[in-house]
Amino acid sequence: MQRFEFLGRFARNRGALIGACLILVVALMAIFASVFFPTDPLRIVGLPELWPGEDPEFPLGTDSLGRDILSMIVHGARATLLIGLFASAVATIIGVGVGAIAGYFGGWVDEVAMRAAELFQTIPNLIFVLTIVVILGSTLTNIVIAIGIVSWTPIARMTRAEFLSLRDREFVQACRSMGMSDFRIIVSEILPNALPPVIVLSSLVVAGAILFESAVSFLGLGDPNVASWGRLVGDGRQLIRSSWYICAIPGIAIMITVLCLNLVGDGLNDALNPKLRDR
Repeated sequence: MQRFEFLGRFARNRGALIGACLILVVALMAIFASVFFPTDPLRIVGLPELWPGEDPEFPLGTDSLGRDILSMIVHGARATLLIGLFASAVATIIGVGVGAIAGYFGGWVDEVAMRAAELFQTIPNLIFVLTIVVILGSTLTNIVIAIGIVSWTPIARMTRAEFLSLRDREFVQACRSMGMSDFRIIVSEILPNALPPVIVLSSLVVAGAILFESAVSFLGLGDPNVASWGRLVGDGRQLIRSSWYICAIPGIAIMITVLCLNLVGDGLNDALNPKLRDR
């Protein structure tokens, strides 16, 4: 019953519903990329710098090397979404773990965890990501790890705040009186009640991770063997005056995807936040 109520509240937010539908389209495009374009998207297939509509075989034109932009957009959706989702998962695992321990135990554990979070926040995120990628190597796995490492601090602070408000509630005290272990109380009792705002924040981290990946690929540190939207923007930056569409098309794809993810995050917040349910 609660599941249907959640879906109903989410569906009442038209912006979130539109965003979810567009994200679903992008996800389906990524899943079936090999069906639509079975060949390597980085393969040269035509004349360079064909404008959109100039050749019916290439609806979105070709880049400076003669690669099909539509094929790279479709295949790039897979890499972009995977990096966003897995980087958000890494950040959520780290952030929830640190925030739960800090909020539940408090004292010196809380102090150490929060000082560590502040230390991470003093370093500019993009520079931190670029440094990690340069050290570990330009692969998708390393990019995911780098983005996850720099994105966990807001989730940790949110989780800590939720745990601080829940750790002294009656149901937690009852669990302690029954002899339940701290680990079991954290995982099975407090964490499920603390998850709704964390889920909302994690959905926003996906959008931030996509922007980070685009920046890394734009600067030439992305995986050279994988087509991504950021890489396509970076490849076209030298021709932005003569063939600006090479940058504009993947840039629009990034903008729409990030905007839709933010709309979905707002919808989740409206549906999961009890203070906003009747808004």
